[in-house]
Amino acid sequence: MRTFLAIFGALAVAIIAIAGFRGSFTQRTPIEIFPDMDHQPKFKSQSQTSFFPEGRADRPPPYGSIPFQVQTDQPYLITGKMGNMWGTGIPVTVDAKLLQRGKERYQINCQVCHGATGAGNGITTQYGLVGVASYHLDKYREMADGEIFNTITHGKGQMGPYHHIEVKDRWAIIAYIRALQLSQYAPVGQLPPDVTSNLPQKP
Repeated sequence: MRTFLAIFGALAVAIIAIAGFRGSFTQRTPIEIFPDMDHQPKFKSQSQTSFFPEGRADRPPPYGSIPFQVQTDQPYLITGKMGNMWGTGIPVTVDAKLLQRGKERYQINCQVCHGATGAGNGITTQYGLVGVASYHLDKYREMADGEIFNTITHGKGQMGPYHHIEVKDRWAIIAYIRALQLSQYAPVGQLPPDVTSNLPQKP
């Protein structure tokens, strides 16, 4: 019983000591039990430092640096627009390497919601996520490539933005999405002979 009373008394004193000073003012620096990285040993923008001879914390970019998202000579590449309209076409060379890259990026970023075939049946739909777009609807098969690029970049509806994906990789994903669409809606005349030979013949 004495042990219980001692522990209870110690806890009561601690609670009163902590809560009793809430809302009070002091000019002394507070004691930080958990600093939560509030004070980081880093240079802040436009600050001074004695570490570099000229006293500036900001450093010039390394030689060959490319400004983020700045390619004014190819506006369609980074905006998806041609003038005031959504553009069509993939503004990078589409080959097997690009499609493979698009497949990899798609599997990492898109498949979890849109599914392996783009039918909107990814694993997230098994946990209650509804309204995931199927790329095989006419609306999306007819959507301009530039608008898809814009959707990936800025998000739409419940889909968040994916602007962290490299510009070329976004176009690679679009190329792969078009390949997924073509896999379900390819005209018979575009199929190779080894595939058409296995198709059921008309009576």
